[in-house]
Parts: sequence; structure tokens; C-alpha cells
Amino acid sequence: MIKVLYIEHSGFQVELEDAYFLFDYYRGELPELDPGKKFFIFSSHAHQDHYQRRIFEFQEKMPHTFYILSKDIKRDALKHGGREENIWFVKPEEELDVQGCRIRTLCSTDEGVAFLVQYQGKVLYHAGDLNAWYWDEEGEDYVKMMRRSYEREIQKIGGETIDAAFVPVDPRLEGRYAEGLEFFMLHTRTKCVFPMHFWNDYGIFERLKKEACTAKYRERIMEIREPGQTFLLS
Repeated sequence: MIKVLYIEHSGFQVELEDAYFLFDYYRGELPELDPGKKFFIFSSHAHQDHYQRRIFEFQEKMPHTFYILSKDIKRDALKHGGREENIWFVKPEEELDVQGCRIRTLCSTDEGVAFLVQYQGKVLYHAGDLNAWYWDEEGEDYVKMMRRSYEREIQKIGGETIDAAFVPVDPRLEGRYAEGLEFFMLHTRTKCVFPMHFWNDYGIFERLKKEACTAKYRERIMEIREPGQTFLLS
């Protein structure tokens, strides 16, 4: 069983039998945690909506806390409560094992990294800001470059079976908000996908239901209605 908690924006907590995984926390409340479990904390990059210094407070109550942070966070982390003995600073194209948790990083099309995480037979993917940022106002050459960059990264995990994925659907992209999700879902075997980075625009889930492009995987899109919502995945 996988328990997923939506915190806010791109922030999610995943709970497995003996471990928690906290992704891109920057605000919101966490439930009471079992201090006997491992606690893996991921931050994909230093943008203020993906990283918060408060994450270093969690290690005081959770003795088995391990941080996997993008390298652009390093200076701030070590200055504001981070301890080098339980932090792994990562860059794109790395593979590492942290306390039995296998982690692979991809290169973001914005800043930092995306994470592919394998633990006890379960696979999680958190995109961070790896997305098809198709800003039409930037011009056709920019959009073509972005498409090549995004598709290249997703193809690196092409065919991967993923139990739960967290992928941006930013409404600021207007009519192109779902194109990154579309490519991701058609090129991985993802069982459940949680759209994120939607800036509290919960109406985006109704839009996704009506998009012709989501017909092939619509039933695998998890509908988020509010912060603090939990999902149980078998």
C-alpha cells in the first residue's frame, strides 16, 4: 500500500511500510510521523516554491532523516541547519543509494533535477520543474529547443513502470498546460499520476477530464481537491 498526502503546490509526502518520502516541501502542515521510520526528504531546486529551510527542523524529531537536495541548495542548506553527514547534494545524471533507497536524477528544463526513486519494489517519480515549458511568447525556436530538451529527458526513463508520479500542469502555459503531462504519460508506464504546480487552480482537474489528449490515461489521473488530501494506492 502507498499512502500519498498532497501538501501544497508541488509538495507531496509518500508513506510506505517503513519509510516516508517528502518532495519539494515549502509550506503546509505535515501529519504526526512515526519516528521509527526512515524519512527521505527531497528538494529539486532552490526556488522558493520548492525548497524551505524548515525541512532541517524535521530531523530533530525524526532520527532517521536523510536529505537528497539539488546542488544549487548546498550553500543555503549548510548555513541554515543542514548537517553534511545526512545530506546528499545531487546534480543531473546521477545514481545513488541512500539507506536502501535508489535514486536517479534527470536534468530539469528549468532549474535543478527531477527524481526517480526506487524503494522496496515501489517506484516514484517527482518532476520538480522538469516540464515542457512551452511559452509561446518566447518564439518558435525557443519552443522547439524546449521540446527537444524535455522529450530527451523523459525518454531516458521511457518504458519505466512507475507506481506514482508527480508532474507539472501549470495553468500559466494556457492552452499548452498539459503537453508535458501528455508526453510523460505516453512514454512511461505510470499507474497513477498526480498533477502539480497548478498554483491552487483546482479547476484544472475538470479541464484535464475534458481534454481529448487525456483519453488514454484519464482514469490514472488523481484528482486533487484541497491541501491535506490523502490517497491510498494499492
